[in-house]
Amino acid sequence: MSIHGGTKVPRDERSRKVRPGPWNAVLVALFLVVIGLPLAANLAGADGADPVAENREMATFPHLDGSWKSVASFGGGLGRWFDDHFGFRAALVRWFGETRLFWLGVSPSSTVIKGRDGWLFYADDSALDDYVAETPFTPEELRAWRDTLVATNVWLNEHGVAFVFTIAPDKHVIYPEQLPASLHQVGGQSRTDQLLAYLRQTTDLALVDVRPALFEAKRDDRLYHTTDTHWNDRGAFVAYREIIEAVRRKVPTVPAPWNVSDFEPVARDGPGRDLAGMIGLTRVLRESDLALLPRRPRQARVVEPHGGGPTDEVGRLVTEIAGSQLPRALIIRDSFASGLAPFLSEHFSRAVYLWQNYVGADAVRVEKPAVVIQEIVGRHLLAVAPYNDVANQH
Repeated sequence: MSIHGGTKVPRDERSRKVRPGPWNAVLVALFLVVIGLPLAANLAGADGADPVAENREMATFPHLDGSWKSVASFGGGLGRWFDDHFGFRAALVRWFGETRLFWLGVSPSSTVIKGRDGWLFYADDSALDDYVAETPFTPEELRAWRDTLVATNVWLNEHGVAFVFTIAPDKHVIYPEQLPASLHQVGGQSRTDQLLAYLRQTTDLALVDVRPALFEAKRDDRLYHTTDTHWNDRGAFVAYREIIEAVRRKVPTVPAPWNVSDFEPVARDGPGRDLAGMIGLTRVLRESDLALLPRRPRQARVVEPHGGGPTDEVGRLVTEIAGSQLPRALIIRDSFASGLAPFLSEHFSRAVYLWQNYVGADAVRVEKPAVVIQEIVGRHLLAVAPYNDVANQH
């Protein structure tokens, strides 16, 4: 006998209460089957990875070459591989994303903001901080940007090279009305506003603010992808015209920008783009890509990397126009210049695009460009320190 709550309970009765019933055994069996299914699927040859749906490269299976280093890292590599490739992963990621986005009305990932009317916005890489504008430039930071850009301009001019500086606006800058109502700006002025105003007041740099032209053009067209971080062809075209006009004021031999009549506007339905991939819904969400198809043939061809395309997101991209006597250009860029490249390249005999945040003296000496164009996306003003290698050449 035992006593529980002041009542004597026979030992055999107490034993019957804790003995697992048949349903408990069934639940245990089902649990084991469920957690074992992904591994069973892998052993059967099924790969749960879908790099297209998630818009990223998946971990590769670790390689054993007999070295101690490969043996020591094999366990961690195997874990990363299984995380990306376990059976049914793609379906589970898709179901999770669909449930959050369509049923609960929220983004499945903290890196993506669900906006209005099917619009998605990037929330990582300082993008959300840029919109909120809670951390303005300090006077010291503004002076550091000015001193760096002025020193860069002086060094380039001494070497016969023009310098043009532009800031590419994030999607939330041009389409704030598509952000959710729950987001509010704290500061009254963005870092882009601060920097451009300060540089205009204190320097004679060639600055290109493409925002007024984009605001004007958005009245008649959508200029950014709804499921991507970047502008589409139509937005890139508007920005390109502003940049080339600024370049022509420094280098008059650069041809005038193409006109909108030189292109046929088309809308191409396709899978969701980079932001859709960040929430695992590339194959679920759709993008109406508002493209511009040239009515006259483009002359510039990608010569580096071999077999590359003009919008490839690589560290070094080089285009050339065969037999051309046009000036050369060096473009310091980030991902927003990928959309600009097909347009810009038509104006230079050789255009070298370097994915970096600084103007390098060695690249200038080797390429001998007539102009250096430095482009930086607005959100990076919160994270990128002002540095140009040529500014340290004096």
